[in-house]
Amino acid sequence: MRNRFMLAGLAAGISLLTLGAAQAVEIEYWQYAYETRVTAMDQLIANFEKANPDITVKQTTFPYDDYQTRVIAAKAAGQGPDVLQLFYGWLDKFQSGGVLQPLSPTAFPHDAIEADFFPIVTAMKRGDDYYGLPTAVRSLALFYNKKLFEEAGLDPSKPPQTLDELVAAAVATAKHDDAGNLISEGITMDMAGQDHQWWREVLTRQFGGVPYSDDYRTVTYGQKGGAEALQFYTDLQNVQKVGQAGFMDEGQAAFRGGMAAMTIDGTFRLGSFKTIDQFEWGVTELPASADGTRSNYASYFANGIGASAQGEELAAAEKFLAYVSSPEAMQIWLDVVGELPARKSAAMTDANLADPILAPFLKALDYAHTTQFVDEAGQRQVAIDMANRVLLEGQSPADSVAEAATAEQAIIDAAAK
Repeated sequence: MRNRFMLAGLAAGISLLTLGAAQAVEIEYWQYAYETRVTAMDQLIANFEKANPDITVKQTTFPYDDYQTRVIAAKAAGQGPDVLQLFYGWLDKFQSGGVLQPLSPTAFPHDAIEADFFPIVTAMKRGDDYYGLPTAVRSLALFYNKKLFEEAGLDPSKPPQTLDELVAAAVATAKHDDAGNLISEGITMDMAGQDHQWWREVLTRQFGGVPYSDDYRTVTYGQKGGAEALQFYTDLQNVQKVGQAGFMDEGQAAFRGGMAAMTIDGTFRLGSFKTIDQFEWGVTELPASADGTRSNYASYFANGIGASAQGEELAAAEKFLAYVSSPEAMQIWLDVVGELPARKSAAMTDANLADPILAPFLKALDYAHTTQFVDEAGQRQVAIDMANRVLLEGQSPADSVAEAATAEQAIIDAAAK
């Protein structure tokens, strides 16, 4: 009976709120600490518990930098959550570490998943099994400060649509003191933020290359596109002097503080940027290359079921997972966090497509790529180190990209052993 109702709930997108547990049970949910995400989950838990009074959900959060370590350590200690959130790029690490159990195909039928969710959901599939479902998906866009655009004589209703226009707008809006020091960025430079995704999946393709082979097991950005993309990126600091790595520590902090005219970031930033009250900001699609090529990076955090969940806890965990991946939950997540619903029907509504803030992100899903990481943190660090060698040590972009390609290929090869 439970599985039959779970199947109907997933296919129809209902919340399964009429189901009761056989007896009182408490389950634990883990995610990393990010204010709007925690707030949204608090709302979802309250809704779920109200409709399922025999199930209590305890939310536990950890700092982002400690989260993966805490999850792995809990599993090693024979503990851990019943339901947990994970970045899609962590799946191989969590699966090989025994953190997750595959989703029951009876409770979560594959044909329903693949019919209802955006195709990138398959990044949570290994072999014949799914290991999680997303509540929301994310893509990138260019955020811009309309006040700084106006001060520089730019029309805030016409944000940059090409890379050349991006550089021109950054030059116009960057501010320097009498000694030439940057005091307000034209565009942020934060490779540890979303710039590594911009370089990898967007700029590399716009400069004529592809970052990896189709199966993401062979690094190819060293052959074509990657060096040109890094040259463009590092020239923003070294030549145009419109951005600076480490300026105000993080790119999003500089933009929030009104000290950067533009920043590239994801839908997950919408919730926190809504609190900005000292200036009006806008969003536009990532600029195209000179020949009109657009690209983007799409990603998501998924929710999976912990390996230790069994019996009544497993039944409750499946019900909770079905609810947090329902259209109702996705709308709450969109309203609070700003991330787009992971179900196509919930995301591609007339209202969302007409929204000047959401539309650029939604359009990007049509041409976005989802990097298949084997070690997301390690592969991100390769890109950070690559940029730093050029910006801090004076290495040429071509040499730095070649070094990065070798280092990243070693990570991918090691994961295959």
